[in-house]
Amino acid sequence: TEQLASLERMAEKSADNIVQAIHRSKQPALARFIYALGIREVGEATAINLANAYMSFDALMQADYETLQQVADVGPVVARHIVTFFQQAHNRDVIEEIRRKGVTIINPEKPAAESLPLQGKTFVITGTLPTLSREEAKAMLITAGAKVSGSVSKKTDYLLAGEKAGSKLNKARSFDIEIINEEKLLQWLSTESIDPRMGRNWQE
Repeated sequence: TEQLASLERMAEKSADNIVQAIHRSKQPALARFIYALGIREVGEATAINLANAYMSFDALMQADYETLQQVADVGPVVARHIVTFFQQAHNRDVIEEIRRKGVTIINPEKPAAESLPLQGKTFVITGTLPTLSREEAKAMLITAGAKVSGSVSKKTDYLLAGEKAGSKLNKARSFDIEIINEEKLLQWLSTESIDPRMGRNWQE
């Protein structure tokens, strides 16, 4: 009984920490909630991809190893981390505790294609950006409809380059790929309701 009470206290504390991570919001966006859970190797961009792929938290919880790998940016290792996370009893207890605290997760709406200014464009990110981390830039691009690749090829539309860009910059130039900086990207999206650090799907 004492051990059970201890586990219940741990679940409540973990739930409090997650609620704090979503800024005490009682109605967090699905992508923000997924990211706040702290699943290994699930960053902001991956959380957005998971939210857009499954459209509800319950659907994500029930996802299996094979179907998870069909989501952009989710490979075998990340899929295994996600499945393992939801299989662990303590994590399920934490999620139930969060729900008991009155948190309601807001599922994303599928945006119209015309509202995605970078729909169909493929980007590669290289170097150190002035204000955005690579993960933040990647999340912003995905939210705007772009695909983000890890390597430059002839199918790449744009290279988003920062300081110390390295070999990817040279390769992009050899393929005559347009190279842009962070300022240019933010200008392109300045008329969109996209927070470059959190993305449309992160709004509470």
